[in-house]
Amino acid sequence: MSGTKPDILWAPHQVDRFVVCDSELSLYHVESTVNSELKAGSLRLSEDSAATLLSINSETPYMKCVAWYLSYDPECLLAVGQANGRVVLTSLGQDHNSKFRDLIGKEFVPKHARQCNTLAWNPLDSNWLAAGLDKHRADFSVLIWDICSKYTPDIVPMEKVRLSVGETETSLLVTKPLYELGQNDACLSLCWLPRDQKLLLAGMHRNLAIFDLRNTSQKMFVNTKAVQGVTVDPYFHDRVASFYEGQVAIWDLRKFEKPVLTLTEQPKPLTKVAWCPTRTGLLATLTRDSNIIRLYDMQHTPTPIGDETEPTIIERSVQPCDNYIASFAWHPTSQNRMIVVTPNRTMSDFTVFERISLAWSPITSLMWACGRHLYECAEEENDNSLEKDIATKMRLRALSRYGLDTEQVWRNHILAGNEDPQLKSLWYTLHFMKQYTEDMDQKSPGNKGSSVYAGIKSIVKSSLGMVESSRHNWSGLDKQSDIQNLNEERILALQLCGWIKKGTDVDVGPFLNSLVQEGEWERAAAVALFNLDIRRAIQILNEGASSGKGDLNLNVVAMALSGYTDEKNSLWREMCSTLRLQLNNPYLCVMFAFLTSESGSYDGVLYENKVAVRDRVAFACKFLSDSQLNRYIEKLTNEMKEAGNLEGILLTGLTKDGVDLMESYVDRTGDVQTASYCMLQGSPLDVLKDERVQYWIENYRNLLDAWRFWHKRAEFDIHRSKLDPSSKPLAQVFVSCNFCGKSISYSCSTVPHQGRGFSQYGVSGSPTKSKVTSCPGCRKPLPRCALCLINMGTPVSSCPGGSKSDEKVDLSKDKKLAQFNNWFTWCHNCRHGGHAGHMLSWFRDHAECPVSACTCKCMQLDTTGNLVPAETVQP
Repeated sequence: MSGTKPDILWAPHQVDRFVVCDSELSLYHVESTVNSELKAGSLRLSEDSAATLLSINSETPYMKCVAWYLSYDPECLLAVGQANGRVVLTSLGQDHNSKFRDLIGKEFVPKHARQCNTLAWNPLDSNWLAAGLDKHRADFSVLIWDICSKYTPDIVPMEKVRLSVGETETSLLVTKPLYELGQNDACLSLCWLPRDQKLLLAGMHRNLAIFDLRNTSQKMFVNTKAVQGVTVDPYFHDRVASFYEGQVAIWDLRKFEKPVLTLTEQPKPLTKVAWCPTRTGLLATLTRDSNIIRLYDMQHTPTPIGDETEPTIIERSVQPCDNYIASFAWHPTSQNRMIVVTPNRTMSDFTVFERISLAWSPITSLMWACGRHLYECAEEENDNSLEKDIATKMRLRALSRYGLDTEQVWRNHILAGNEDPQLKSLWYTLHFMKQYTEDMDQKSPGNKGSSVYAGIKSIVKSSLGMVESSRHNWSGLDKQSDIQNLNEERILALQLCGWIKKGTDVDVGPFLNSLVQEGEWERAAAVALFNLDIRRAIQILNEGASSGKGDLNLNVVAMALSGYTDEKNSLWREMCSTLRLQLNNPYLCVMFAFLTSESGSYDGVLYENKVAVRDRVAFACKFLSDSQLNRYIEKLTNEMKEAGNLEGILLTGLTKDGVDLMESYVDRTGDVQTASYCMLQGSPLDVLKDERVQYWIENYRNLLDAWRFWHKRAEFDIHRSKLDPSSKPLAQVFVSCNFCGKSISYSCSTVPHQGRGFSQYGVSGSPTKSKVTSCPGCRKPLPRCALCLINMGTPVSSCPGGSKSDEKVDLSKDKKLAQFNNWFTWCHNCRHGGHAGHMLSWFRDHAECPVSACTCKCMQLDTTGNLVPAETVQP
């Protein structure tokens, strides 16, 4: 390589050695420097490695190409191609094996001197060496030598003798090649095909040729300019790369007429192309005067089916160093590792890092691939400190049939885990709305039932200016307070808040009893106090303190309540106003805020955010005037909408405002499951047709499909069609006649086809129903079942079961058959089919089509045929 840029080669079997080829051969040893300092005389290759020069061989001048011997022994034998066409065997170390010591210095001489362009050792027979030479009109350009050949001609021309003529030196000359190929042509590149010892691929002057040494008179070739640097993919022996100027051609030897892919490089010509030996389908290319190596990832490239099919690749570039790169070499065993050399012999050890591919499964399992390693990230089962992802929550709720209880609507919050107070408030609100809507419809159909789902905001607005306040006595105190007279609308609002039951009775006693049973003593005491019953509030607090489950400090609170006085300047009022904010329970705080507040000013109760919205709204309905109530409800509604708080559905109802609130909730949590079920509960059609609502519903359906919860998705669709009749889909698949093209079911029906189905043709399993074995439009016979040989349209139960009488084929033994057994079923590939029940029974035991002489593997063509629903699989 005199006068040219240096080249570099890794040792095939010594992973820590490489050679740099220039005007001389330099052997280097690579060692790690992670835990040690750089030795004197060593060259830094990277942060972790350095190279030490072991030996130099300058005995072979005028080098044009070099090839390292592929066998393990001898380890440092190299073949050097020279400018005069000779191939010389040389070594870079002392080999003590006398068997191979005789090979050192051996020369292989062509008949006519011309430049040797390329060398290639046979990977199967390590003694065969192929050499590619320039063109000579009277000689061959591809010579295959046997390095162990003993043949030496009697007369050796003097101009071919390198040393003084003598017996020892003459025995090192070999002039008779094993094979001679490519007459009157030039060979620019060579590579052996690993699949056969005697197949050689050569890049000739104007074509790529495959020589079969078993018959040297014939060759397979294709005309192309891309004849330089031919190299075989080590993982796919039928894939070959070659280049010309700035283009790389990828060939498939099974379709050798033209390249399957052409890679266009930069305007500068290419200098080297090499497949990665440790990575499938990774090709590296280098252009002249460049510090960038371009990589083409073809591991996902499909085999072309049609002539015009061109595979796709992933392209990227790496920059191993700042200077121009003269050559590079892949490491034979270290994954994606290469070493590069610059024109001034500066070397760099470089690793091409893989792109990390992430995959997040629908059940929240995270996996990523890096190189040959596959990593999985799994949650620790015992780690309860982190809140579950919303996708995990929705998946668990779907398994528990969350949202599908339409009778006891409030139970849906229990199906959701009874952990979220907002969900509890939402489903109780929807339960009360459904309950009072049905009650109103029974009393006066079509009157005010729909207004319940409009929310308290709409209900309160309808009664502005109709309510007056009056004085009411306290129970247990000699005191009176102003309370608004409850009209029909305010009573309905209190019912939706859950304070009173349906009917005309406005007693909160049952509500207080239910709170006490659930252990909510503070809330029960506050509600009793808001209803001017301080004696009942003290009683509830004492019960809570003595129950053992409540806070013992409730006795102290009860004692404080019992000392209540109405005097504005009393010490009790002063101390309660100061110390109430130190209480942890918000209901205890608002109790003292209510007792110490002025008449008509209850901000300490109304704006305590930790108190449930339904309790604050119920309090407002009892104590605020119409104008105050309207302003408060309006302000609270806006707060709920901005925060996406589901408790606000009590105010907005299932209206446009409710959709806005739900949108904020979904943006905050991503819970499209709750949004879908909530909006379907009682929304009017104009709300259900809102794009946002449809988007949530479709996303939830897609989630169920992604989780393989197909049964759950079907249940959701049925639930949706019951609550929203307009969403019921029309029939999407019809059986049409092969002759006239008309739908078989529609042709016989004068009513819309979705209302009739196949029952009218006797496919419900009853042998007494009518059978349709011909097209109602053109009267041509319907196809026959491939198994029972009876025309389609005949119920399975009336079929004799074909030639077999066992239970696998004779489905008539079933007392009650599913209609699916009678469906028309056929393979989209071979077009054979029959009754679905017969086909399923056949493919339980067979892989091929039941029709004779048909070899189609019908069931294996269905990529989803082996998938099973995942409803029973717990995450």
